[in-house]
Amino acid sequence: MSRLHEMAQEYLAIRRSLGFKLKGHDRMLSDFLDQLEASGSTTITTAAAVFWATSRPELSSFRCSQRLSVVRGFTRYLSCLDPESEVPSSDMLPHRSERRTPYLYSQEEITRLVEAAGALGPELRGATYATYLGLIAVTGMRMGEAIALDRDDVDLGAGTLTIRETKFKKHRRLPLHHSTVAALDRYAALRDRLCSRTIVPAFFVSMRGTRLLDVCVHGTFNKLLVAAGLDSKDGIHPRIHSLRHSFAMATLSDWHRQGVDPVGQISVLAAYLGHGDPAYTYWYLQACPELLGLAADRLERWEGGCR
Repeated sequence: MSRLHEMAQEYLAIRRSLGFKLKGHDRMLSDFLDQLEASGSTTITTAAAVFWATSRPELSSFRCSQRLSVVRGFTRYLSCLDPESEVPSSDMLPHRSERRTPYLYSQEEITRLVEAAGALGPELRGATYATYLGLIAVTGMRMGEAIALDRDDVDLGAGTLTIRETKFKKHRRLPLHHSTVAALDRYAALRDRLCSRTIVPAFFVSMRGTRLLDVCVHGTFNKLLVAAGLDSKDGIHPRIHSLRHSFAMATLSDWHRQGVDPVGQISVLAAYLGHGDPAYTYWYLQACPELLGLAADRLERWEGGCR
């Protein structure tokens, strides 16, 4: 291992000891330093950092800016030890942060996706992915939250899930429908029968008894999209995270149809989803044309004196 790689590990260890997660930073820094050293250089320059950050044409300007930010953080640390290292300016690779338009799954599409997952072999792998995707679809959990679930977090007797150390470092407990409890119970029994020896306490396990890896989940999900016959709509590609969006918008749509005041309930949905601010939940209103139509109908009835 080169000295630069060692210093990168020291930098990440220090930052993480202060509470920063820095997910994926080790991989990106390693990739950058490999490219730097392959070019014959041992000193980080702004030109080298920008070249690496923009070297993949499929990446958005936002993602390129993020990559450069990862290098910038390391070079700020490194400049104290190596004055020759350059720190890229914070105004390089400007971008405008935009929310990606979510793919809205229909109930029939979710069913096809879960069925395609259940058809995977071997049996444990199929059951793991079918239950994992089904759980996200009916709870709106984040992908990483479902992967991070431990067995003690799933209380089938009480019918609840406990999600720990979420995106905003908060815990939350989710009540589950009885059908979801039954599905989780069936999976747990199958998992314990087919994989009696596990390495970690994870609820969802791989064939080796280890916790699922997000990179493997993404790869498998892309194959499931093909198997389920799902493709992009209006240039919007289906993602795992879109299951969370679909859950939120289905909930809001049901409230409108049932005459429930969404304004009074939005904080409940925000808490269930683990949003740090209800404002993030309100964004779903503009992401779904059907939901906007329901909201407009409600407004018209209110203005007409029929609430």
